[in-house]
Amino acid sequence: MDIKGKTILITGGGSGIGLESARQFLAEGANVIITGRNQAKLDEAKRLFSSLTVIKSDVENPEDAKVLFEKVVSLGGIDILYNNAGVGSPALNLGIANEQILKNAIYEMNINYFGVIRLNTLFIDMLKSRTESAIINTTSILSLVPALEEPTYSATKTALSFYTKTLRKNLEILGSNVKVFELLPPLVATEMTAQRNDKKMTPEQLVKALISGIKKDQFTIRVGDAKLLYFVSRFFPKLAFNLVNPKKIYASLKQ
Repeated sequence: MDIKGKTILITGGGSGIGLESARQFLAEGANVIITGRNQAKLDEAKRLFSSLTVIKSDVENPEDAKVLFEKVVSLGGIDILYNNAGVGSPALNLGIANEQILKNAIYEMNINYFGVIRLNTLFIDMLKSRTESAIINTTSILSLVPALEEPTYSATKTALSFYTKTLRKNLEILGSNVKVFELLPPLVATEMTAQRNDKKMTPEQLVKALISGIKKDQFTIRVGDAKLLYFVSRFFPKLAFNLVNPKKIYASLKQ
């Protein structure tokens, strides 16, 4: 897929992976619109990259999504929708009675899963009208193997992975020209993972791999450790589970 000259909307674009994506897509000659719920971060992104278009919007909010769509229409529409926004909650042991488990799950599902479907549904006809267009959904290495420390987050990304695969097939059956990419990152160095001491990939490395995959029409883009875990999980599922969930985390879940 050719990126130059395309207009891309990136959700969660004010920091981390989203902001790095904006930087690299601009460098590729794309027109970039970013959205997020933190106006201060959006303002700083605009200061860093003056050619950005920034729109404050929360993917969890249905009314915000509608307003976002209307603003994008007024700007001439988009060719690529990049569903980057995502959230995670603190680790909780699912085997212990805790009302926060349900609250966390609802929060994560509303943004990581329903928020994606909400925007895809709003923008799908616009994307189908373009000569070449795409949807990019960010799932996770944890859609391959769940993490004990991130159980409901893992579930949201697994749901999104299945949705992404079926969306791609549905559009193919319809004869649509909308390409559907799935990005499976490993652990990435962002605000959300700041407290983690594990090996992390930089946002720059991740986005570089994403853009390379898009250019090659590689619809499933596994990056870093996600490549290895994919093969291990297929043939040695118990080993894959233990790699994601080393015994050192067991004690923390008992606290």
